[in-house]
This record gives sequence, C-alpha cells and structure tokens, in this order.
Amino acid sequence: MNDQPRSQEFTISGDEVVAKVKELIHEGNIRRLIIKNEDGRTMLEIPLTLGLVGAALLPVLAAIGAAAAIATRCTIVVERDEGVATAPPAAEAIGIGEDSPTS
Repeated sequence: MNDQPRSQEFTISGDEVVAKVKELIHEGNIRRLIIKNEDGRTMLEIPLTLGLVGAALLPVLAAIGAAAAIATRCTIVVERDEGVATAPPAAEAIGIGEDSPTS
C-alpha cells in the first residue's frame, strides 16, 4: 500500500470556502487542509486526523471562515490518505452529512 499522500487543489471564492471544506471533510480521507490566499501564501494549515470528532471540528470551521473572509479568492490544498475511504463519524455529528440542511 502506498503511504504517500495525494494532493488536490481547488480555487474558489472566499464565501464558498467553508461549504467546500465541509464537503471535503464529509469525504473523510483527508490528512491535511491548507488554505492559501490569492498570492499563494498559506493563511491556514489544518492537520485532520480520524480522531478529530464532533465539537472539535467547530473551532476549525470557524477559523476557516475567518481566514476566508480576509481573501476574495482562496486555494484549498487537500492532502488525502489513499487507504481511508469513509467519512469520519464526526461529520454526521456536527451536521455535515448529505441529509443535513447545511451541506
């Protein structure tokens, strides 16, 4: 099995960042999120582990929202684990699931 993380980048407007991060967390195989501004400078780097649960994600989402409010365009760099394919139970616990009105 390959233990190297796979990277992916999304460039979106600042007001769409929190929604995209919730969507990515729901996918569940994320090792790290990096939020960059228009100039490519790292604004926020968030390591995500499978042990991150429930209310522990709320301050992370608040920090992402605050960072995104500063920039008009953001790039989200996602490092994924190849071996993990399911969403963490925390995603449903804070309302990030597909049936949630916030997603």
